[in-house]
Amino acid sequence: MPYSIAIDGPAGAGKSTIAKAVSKELGYVYIDTGAMYRTVGLYCLLNGISITDEASVVDKIKDIDISIAYDDEGVQQVFLNGENVSTKIRTQEVGEAASTVSQYQPVRDKLVSLQQKLASTTSVVMDGRDIGSKVLPNADTKIYLTASVKERARRRANELREKGESCDIKEVEKEIEERDYRDMHRENSPLVQVPDAVLVDSSDLTIDETIDAILDIAMHR
Repeated sequence: MPYSIAIDGPAGAGKSTIAKAVSKELGYVYIDTGAMYRTVGLYCLLNGISITDEASVVDKIKDIDISIAYDDEGVQQVFLNGENVSTKIRTQEVGEAASTVSQYQPVRDKLVSLQQKLASTTSVVMDGRDIGSKVLPNADTKIYLTASVKERARRRANELREKGESCDIKEVEKEIEERDYRDMHRENSPLVQVPDAVLVDSSDLTIDETIDAILDIAMHR
């Protein structure tokens, strides 16, 4: 019987980093649902589709084929209509586009169906915004991973600098606060901590400490 771990939380909380490590430790498959929404956002940007025009985005969803594969090291690779876009989807612009298109129900329906299909056949660690509430409501372990806005902004700024991108920490904080508001107040599948999720605040934890905390929770569920 497949075992599922759902990790939800706001932008910049370290969900992907932690989920990857937890899945590797347990020998489970890691599914980055955010990458799927980023892929839809990338498609819109590449094809001149206004991400704020819901009708136009929804009209094109039928033309978007998203598939997932794993390389020899178990790292998730995301394909858009047959092209590997795993690197292209990691820009800040695509992230903002993903936040917008993820509000549209037909987009969510398409991707949630894919996510549930993946989780039905193998043990997974899946991270996102609505995994415990919508995608895997019966997940064996549910985690709500968060950190303060200031700490999330610091981490994000470091990521951008490592990529050679300049950034203003105050601007990054503002963007995170705006993203939080959108995610928590959107009409479709808002970001929430479901009652049976365990809260893990990583503001003052190292990556290893956060991983250990989640592994401990999973082992005792």
